[in-house]
Amino acid sequence: MIKTNVDKLIKLSVMGEIISPTLRQIYKVSATGTPFVLPSVGGITYNLRVGDPAVGWEADHVEPGISLENKEADPSTGRSANTAFNVFSCIGNQVIMVSGDAKGDIGVVTGKHGGIEHVLADFSSSVMDKLLIGDRVLVKAFGVGLSLIDYPDVKVFNMDPSLLEALNPRPNGEKLVVPVTHLIPAAIMGSGLGSSSVNTGDYDIQLFDQTVIKQYNLQTLRLGDIVAIIDADHSFGRIFHQGAISVGVVVHTNCFSAGHGPGVTTIMSSTEGKIVPQINSKANIASLLKLRADI
Repeated sequence: MIKTNVDKLIKLSVMGEIISPTLRQIYKVSATGTPFVLPSVGGITYNLRVGDPAVGWEADHVEPGISLENKEADPSTGRSANTAFNVFSCIGNQVIMVSGDAKGDIGVVTGKHGGIEHVLADFSSSVMDKLLIGDRVLVKAFGVGLSLIDYPDVKVFNMDPSLLEALNPRPNGEKLVVPVTHLIPAAIMGSGLGSSSVNTGDYDIQLFDQTVIKQYNLQTLRLGDIVAIIDADHSFGRIFHQGAISVGVVVHTNCFSAGHGPGVTTIMSSTEGKIVPQINSKANIASLLKLRADI
């Protein structure tokens, strides 16, 4: 087992609620200049979960499972509690329904979506049928501050220790071998590039070049896939850096707008390239966290 500081981490409660779907504008314009109206962020997505394809849908940034937000504000500062909700929630955290017909049912955090600042969670289809917009959840937030004691050049973000255990990276000298489904060139990463922190949100894989899509087999991307972004450093934000490697989870569907595509929430990064990605088609959180029997 990889040694970590898990015994030093704090586990705390953060709250959110299922947020309604939103549309900032009715029509958007695609990267090819075509107007479109399609489902987008928010809500309860009944027929899309982690493990399903991330591409091929008549959809734009659709979030699988349920979309969560904390709408409270501190009356003394006016600051939103949603920032803490996003930072402290980690992929693999337990999500407990605390109101509504599904009260007591348990799900799992599966990602974070920047811009709209949603936390995403997966529940079984039978549970989602009981949910309503506005139902509240408690997330047992655990993972912020997680580090790898023997691998200081590999930084960890947004990851519950249970996901790290399931991912089971393999030591290889000073490097770690990490299973991933796809390699992604940093050159095609779009919206979210340049963010000053990767502790919230995601950034998008642009899928507008058919040659690149075929070369890297990106038409097979699935929600929940763990992917490696080559020449990308996420140690203190998202930048292009030759030789660096970053690893993340695909969190939302493909997009039609220029600069956008399936979103990736960071879970690991190494400026010095101390991560060795190893292709494994089973490297998906639906399988690793046993969220679905059919994956």
